[in-house]
Amino acid sequence: MRDAAINLRALPEQRDLIDHAASLLGKNRSDFMLEAACDRAQAVMLDQVFFSLDAEQFQQFTALLDAPPTPNPGLERLLAVDAPWNQHAG
Repeated sequence: MRDAAINLRALPEQRDLIDHAASLLGKNRSDFMLEAACDRAQAVMLDQVFFSLDAEQFQQFTALLDAPPTPNPGLERLLAVDAPWNQHAG
């Protein structure tokens, strides 16, 4: 259950645009706006090139970077597929 309110004001044209887009996806305004805002927030977070960590977090981070990669059969299959531009018609 959602219990944190987020209130904002918009121009009628903005509201109508949001409502129209939401209806195209079968969503209500709140769900559409929350999903769009969270998608954008995640993109902003992922675009960050600088982040600060305390000593413990930094140690965990470097341990993850230094650890050998775990086997990934799906990735191995993908990398084994010859790229279309490398395939010769014959």
